[in-house]
Amino acid sequence: MNPSASGWINKFGHLLKEEPLNLKNSKVLYEQLKAIGFVYGIHLDVYPLVKTEHQLTEDEVAKINLLVALYLTYELEKGQTDFTQFVETVFNYYKTLDVGSISFLNKILSANHTESQLEKLIDSRIYLGGNTFNRAFGNSLTNSLLFVDVLIFRAYLQGYTSIMEHAKLLEYVTINIAYHALNSKETTKNDAKLIQLLASSLSFVDLKNTEFDGTYRDLLRYNFTPEERSYFLDMACLTIWEDKSIDFTESDYVFGLGKDLGKTENEVKSALNYVVDFFEKNKERIGYLSDKNVAFQFYQGMSKNVSKLILRNSKRLKKELAESKELVSLLSKSTVKELTPEEKKKVQNQLLDIFKTIPSLAIFMLPGGAILLPIFIKLIPKLLPSAFDDNRVA
Repeated sequence: MNPSASGWINKFGHLLKEEPLNLKNSKVLYEQLKAIGFVYGIHLDVYPLVKTEHQLTEDEVAKINLLVALYLTYELEKGQTDFTQFVETVFNYYKTLDVGSISFLNKILSANHTESQLEKLIDSRIYLGGNTFNRAFGNSLTNSLLFVDVLIFRAYLQGYTSIMEHAKLLEYVTINIAYHALNSKETTKNDAKLIQLLASSLSFVDLKNTEFDGTYRDLLRYNFTPEERSYFLDMACLTIWEDKSIDFTESDYVFGLGKDLGKTENEVKSALNYVVDFFEKNKERIGYLSDKNVAFQFYQGMSKNVSKLILRNSKRLKKELAESKELVSLLSKSTVKELTPEEKKKVQNQLLDIFKTIPSLAIFMLPGGAILLPIFIKLIPKLLPSAFDDNRVA
């Protein structure tokens, strides 16, 4: 399943027929989504039991996990596994929320199949206002509140009449809790990264007209679901742990919030310990916690994007390389010894000639694109045959 190519939702439905995702209840779903980082807005691993053929980028992981979370929520609420009906329901749900502009939705509606329409709509949720440059730095900037989509979808399935109001309420409470968790710190000078990510991820709340005056605590008397209350607590724990330490004032705040949410002290301690363990385990993989300089982040992001393009076009590249024996010989030589300047120039020119024949690798033809050639050379040993269409259903 390739979530960057058309047909991936249909392929997901086909895979479900072969190996259904069995789930006991919504609490188990929440814990599983938290374990892979989706609840925290950190997109590192795909949902357990979902098989993928390629190494996925962060945005691809986010796409798959969003669809899986929506599907399992549908299955739990409706008690059925009709995938076609599920796709129709999710598409209508997002139309109700009006998550895209009218012009964008018109483009979606011009597609022939609902699966294709939903693919475009999910793309809009992952790439909110994104461009190639921004995506080179990773997509956590726009994907931090995706789990709210799942919580709202459950309310939609349960027949909430004011679904947009509920969406605004969940985002409002979440951003307020994060803001006050940050404000509980003794120093906030260097601890505002996460709140910026959350703020830039808002879809339904206008941040410019939002008051952070603590009145959200009155809203906690609202009949929130257990998963919604757990989410609020986990977002508070995530915010105060961003600087890898918890002081007395922060602890005071989160335990007070836990009480307002109807949580026991043990449940609050468990939530705090969980986020500590999660960050310790994945600290090297979480982009916004990194102290890497901007240039390195950009190159690293471009490396991920280019690596994906190369691996997805591996069959065509193998065919082209097989017809260029001199190039293969030079590439093999480069793995054991330094090439001469003339040989390097020959490799560069021949590779660029090959990339001209593969439209999706046009990035190498752009001014400065040659600096990405080392990424290609590094991936040569990994090139394996693959189908032209990863999402084709036999």
